[in-house]
Amino acid sequence: MKRALLPLNALRAFDAAAKHLSFKKAAEEISVTPAAISQQIRSLEEYLGVQLFIRDKQELRLTKQAERALPFLETAFENFEMTVDILQESEKDTDLRLTLSPSFASKWLIPRLGRFQDEQPDIAVRVSASMDLVNFRNTDFDLAVRYGRGNYPGLYVEELMKEEVFPVCSPELLSGEQSIKTYEDLQNITLIHDDSSLEDESCPKWDMWLKAVGIELPENSKRIHFNTTQLTLEAALAGRGVAIAKGTIAKDDLEKGKLVKLFARAQPVDFAYYIVCPENRKDIPKIKTFMEWLRKEAARP
Repeated sequence: MKRALLPLNALRAFDAAAKHLSFKKAAEEISVTPAAISQQIRSLEEYLGVQLFIRDKQELRLTKQAERALPFLETAFENFEMTVDILQESEKDTDLRLTLSPSFASKWLIPRLGRFQDEQPDIAVRVSASMDLVNFRNTDFDLAVRYGRGNYPGLYVEELMKEEVFPVCSPELLSGEQSIKTYEDLQNITLIHDDSSLEDESCPKWDMWLKAVGIELPENSKRIHFNTTQLTLEAALAGRGVAIAKGTIAKDDLEKGKLVKLFARAQPVDFAYYIVCPENRKDIPKIKTFMEWLRKEAARP
């Protein structure tokens, strides 16, 4: 009887408010008003007979009891969510919902996805290409592949592939009077800049790369900028100039001879590609199967 009377809505409000230390942000997370959060917290404090928050002017702090209890509450809600997932899981629910960056989806996943479909014809893959970080609690995504340092607290995180960067161009730029043979030849070529890398401090920009090899471009040097990695590579494929590319993203175009790697200099970076999903969902069969396939594809020579 006591279990049936647990104030789950109030506990959910406490969980959100404790995470953000803000009734306003908690209200936004669970789509209610700040007044409703405040009321739920008061009712929970009355139910428990303890104070949960210290309200000091504009600051909201947890009491010591609340701090000790919060990790257990977070684990309990994760278990609730897993329970619901298991109850809702059926043999007919074979959709696998992925979220990936647009460049990783188009340049790495799609060329390989046919092999997964051949191996697992009963699993329907739904791909959402986005750079946005995912809140697995508020979405129906099963799995993400993200490029970064692997800092995704509260989630299962597994490194899939390391990364390195190097200059690439179309094969047509290697022939003719203005062909690229040395670093100095870059002074006469349009350099394609990937401005999406501005958020990735681990990747060298053109200025950094040229400085490292001892080349200084004239002030009127030709350059073109794109805001996505995908467009940057498309411009290189079209022969518009030379781009600095991530090896993982350029891999297929290099193997097919559509792009060529310039020089021997490759720069390892601190960022890598990571598999990310809720810890309590990684053993669901369709998710586990896809993660095993990702590992196998990443290990291909």
